[in-house]
Amino acid sequence: MEGNHIPLEELLDASSGSVYKLTILAAKRALQLADGDKPLVEKPSEKALTNALREIRDEKVKVNNKK
Repeated sequence: MEGNHIPLEELLDASSGSVYKLTILAAKRALQLADGDKPLVEKPSEKALTNALREIRDEKVKVNNKK
């Protein structure tokens, strides 16, 4: 069984190396999941944030780099 710990190094590429952008992306996606969106990962966790981080790691959700 996969643990809940996801190393930061596995997530930073999704946000162009920005911890700030990663935090915003994870928070927004976790809120969407908490509001009823279906997780995009196999074997979802009970925790919305864990699912959001797994989706980011698996490149199923990405930062919108529009200015």
